[in-house]
Amino acid sequence: MTDGILGKAATMEIPIHGNGEAGQLPEDDGLEQDLQQVMVSGPNLNETSIVSGGYGGSGDGLIPTGMNASRQNHFICWEGSMNRLQKCLLFLREAGVRELDPLGSGRHPSHSATPTGPGDEVARGIAGEKFDIVKKWGINTYKCTKQLLSERFGRGSRTVDLELELQIELLRETKRKYESVLQLGRALTAHLYSLLQTQHALGDAFADLSQKSPELQEEFGYNAETQKLLCKNGETLLGAVNFFVSSINTLVTKTMEDTLMTVKQYEAARLEYDAYRTDLEELSLGPRDAGTRGRLESAQATFQAHRDKYEKLRGDVAIKLKFLEENKIKVMHKQLLLFHNAVSAYFAGNQKQLEQTLQQFNIKLRPPGAEKPSWLEEQ
Repeated sequence: MTDGILGKAATMEIPIHGNGEAGQLPEDDGLEQDLQQVMVSGPNLNETSIVSGGYGGSGDGLIPTGMNASRQNHFICWEGSMNRLQKCLLFLREAGVRELDPLGSGRHPSHSATPTGPGDEVARGIAGEKFDIVKKWGINTYKCTKQLLSERFGRGSRTVDLELELQIELLRETKRKYESVLQLGRALTAHLYSLLQTQHALGDAFADLSQKSPELQEEFGYNAETQKLLCKNGETLLGAVNFFVSSINTLVTKTMEDTLMTVKQYEAARLEYDAYRTDLEELSLGPRDAGTRGRLESAQATFQAHRDKYEKLRGDVAIKLKFLEENKIKVMHKQLLLFHNAVSAYFAGNQKQLEQTLQQFNIKLRPPGAEKPSWLEEQ
């Protein structure tokens, strides 16, 4: 049954309906040929092994044909991708027939010999521009999807900058670890806040009992003073820890995320570059007639544009990674020193050193009794 489906998919023709006729656009011939070619070049599920996912053309991971579930998943993935590409092609060709030529002749409005008014020309011009935008997007999406599928199934090559790829992977791993530190820091602030609330309530209880228990007034009194002192030092420590957490949050969610956004743009540009490079290589290997020569020149110009975009984004990523590393070292050096000094002074009971630590890093606490919510409540 699988052989029948694949055989039918590899040889089927795509019906195009435009008011009862098949509207043919000049630029669609190569696109339809590429679609049929990628359908034919799909993985053969009847072979003794198929290539598992991943990038590159090594084809290391082999799955025996006995694993029916894996074969079915690969077939569903490939069939779904092909269906999306067919719908994209159908949409482009039908949009060209219905919007640009209501009579179904398949001609561009500029080729019509029927005189029209200024309003009709403007409307047709706007429709033509929209169609061109949609068509370029569709062709670009088709080529990138074809390239991605080729890489996934080990049939296509990809451009790899080993040094840059290593730095990008290191950045992603570092971001995951810093996110873990950020989560633990937030948990620490929550626990410290709960501890301060308990100590404050306990100090008030001791002070109240000191007034109402003359025989234990002294003992309740110095315990109440101790809890008040611990609350004061705890608030100072809480301010230092919150400053530490806020700085880590800025580093992770803004600085690192901004660099990763540039990395995503670079990876998309790399895929486009390889897609148009592969397209140019296939055209270069074909016959050199008059029609192919024009397509080859157009493909060369498009490839050069995507190559320039790829090179620019690769340089941007390299620069951002360098500045990010320098900024990360500078920020973390300061924050780790603050965290160490504050925690050490708090648990050593050195109130003076704890206050000096906050002054050293210009950390200001909210005065008690402030009307605005505290920085902890805003988190």
